[in-house]
Amino acid sequence: AMRLEKCYFCSSTIYPGHGIMFVRNDSKVFRFCRSKCHRNFKQKRNPRKVRWTKAYRKAHGKELAKDPVYDFEKRRNVPVKYDRELYAKTLKAMRKVETIRTARESRFKAKRAQIAKLIQNKQARAEIKRDINLIMAPLAQKKSKMELKEKVAQESKMSSMETE
Repeated sequence: AMRLEKCYFCSSTIYPGHGIMFVRNDSKVFRFCRSKCHRNFKQKRNPRKVRWTKAYRKAHGKELAKDPVYDFEKRRNVPVKYDRELYAKTLKAMRKVETIRTARESRFKAKRAQIAKLIQNKQARAEIKRDINLIMAPLAQKKSKMELKEKVAQESKMSSMETE
């Protein structure tokens, strides 16, 4: 059986024969997928503050973070006696968990995209309102200003007539 490790810094998968293993003086083992992660670790950078890491994405709400489906992904170091029926059930459950996870992730991404679209529309409206003089012709602007002044004048006349 192949043991796939997780990178300590970016949380990506490390396949056998790949990556760097760093053992600290207190015998804590750190595994890194590439020199980029190892270098950042040596520079004492926090993975939650480095934008390209999984930790950053989860900490800033870019990916689904708290989901019970991720509990199945945890590593278990307890050896289990081989049982064909147990393996069949496990594989069936793994497939089911994978479908549930992909469905939840797609819903999460759709919701994020919807929020992003609303924000983008709001920013576009504000930009158009701010820079309307670039869009409208100068004569049309003068005309609309004149019409606006006339409306204000008429409203003030109407309000002065009502007060009398």
